[in-house]
Amino acid sequence: MFVDARRRLLRAALAACMALAAAAPARADLVDTIARVKPSVVAIGTWQRTRSPSFQFRGTGFVVGNGRHVVTNAHVLPEILASESMETLVMVQAGESPERRVRQLTRLEIDSVRDLALLRFDDGAPLPALPLGEAAREGQRIAFTGFPIGGVLGMVPATHRGIVAAVTPFAMPQRNAAELSTTMIRNLQRDAMHVYQLDATAYPGNSGSPLYDADSGKVLGIVNMVLVKGSKENVLSQPSGISYAIPVQFIKRLLEKVGG
Repeated sequence: MFVDARRRLLRAALAACMALAAAAPARADLVDTIARVKPSVVAIGTWQRTRSPSFQFRGTGFVVGNGRHVVTNAHVLPEILASESMETLVMVQAGESPERRVRQLTRLEIDSVRDLALLRFDDGAPLPALPLGEAAREGQRIAFTGFPIGGVLGMVPATHRGIVAAVTPFAMPQRNAAELSTTMIRNLQRDAMHVYQLDATAYPGNSGSPLYDADSGKVLGIVNMVLVKGSKENVLSQPSGISYAIPVQFIKRLLEKVGG
């Protein structure tokens, strides 16, 4: 009788554990999330066959929309291409050698206010597009994948993880007029915009990296290493090392413009 009672208790405990597991939301391991994200992350640069090296890295981008759209920071793009020397804007897939495969990019939309650019490639097959999520929350677990040191060690992306430390205004009012720059004044006059302050360190090559939910892999924003720092930290004599990202809603607006 004692043995039967013990078996019933064990079966009840097992059933309760299975019910809790079924009711709990699915949480993917970050290892699996990174594996899904990496095929959509690309290195962006310029290509000129007659120079050495032919490929010059400029920043990170990632595939969205119909699998042929690429998002990056506007400052990643060169202001002028040396068209007389056949210089072109290109991307390289993660892990690929630029000498083996580059894909030419075309500019579709530029959002200079938020330092965003939407590009398109037509050669080759479409690539896996990252799903776009919603607004991030403070404390949310995040990761971003990009090329923090460019092509020094090859086109191999690296991932950093952390949390959303704060949702903060894009441009902060300064203590006195002497600290205001022309760019700062323009930013303060625009519609209110908030950005994500990250508890993770990004580096210059990370500009344009996808910021995504660590569990679902859905894009929450895009890492920015120039525009936001210039607006929020322009009075600091030493950079703070704080990293920021532009919210995903502005990426969605760019895609809506092209029907993507």
